[in-house]
Amino acid sequence: MMAGLHRGCLALLLGSFLACPALADALAEEPGGDLNPPEMSLDRVLRDTARGEVTMMNCASGYFMTKSGDHAAAREVFGLCAERGWTGAMTWMSALEDNGLGAVEDPAAAAEWDRRAAEAGDPVGQFNRGLDLLRGRGGVRDIAQGQAMIDRAARAGLPQAQELQGAHYDWRAVTPDADEARYLPQG
Repeated sequence: MMAGLHRGCLALLLGSFLACPALADALAEEPGGDLNPPEMSLDRVLRDTARGEVTMMNCASGYFMTKSGDHAAAREVFGLCAERGWTGAMTWMSALEDNGLGAVEDPAAAAEWDRRAAEAGDPVGQFNRGLDLLRGRGGVRDIAQGQAMIDRAARAGLPQAQELQGAHYDWRAVTPDADEARYLPQG
């Protein structure tokens, strides 16, 4: 009787064990479900982004993508994160637009991302928006509004804004000489 019980348990155990791969395959094929997904990969971040999922780690991964030269992927990640209100991603979208990384250079789009980050209360966004207005990059030059934005960023404690105030709002104080030509009035 005991031998039959052991054989029955063994058969049940073996049957369960053999069913596991089929169960794992069925679970893996479920829409929106992954069995043991790769959690720390950029492919995972892109898959999450395609699903509309935004997390702090996904948004931060855009930095590694753009630094590795994959600007198209960085635009996907930063674009979704920025649209969902992550101001750091707005700043990165501005940099991608302003420098033509992954797309044609678009100073107006860059200035729009800066405006959105500034309006959301981000000191870096305020600083960048202030520079846009002081330079007239991506829109109309407005010295008074530019200085007001720089002042807001400085009050928030941003050292670059405080440096620019100390330089009497001369944007050349915070801009590399190599970039000067791109910020001069066109025409």
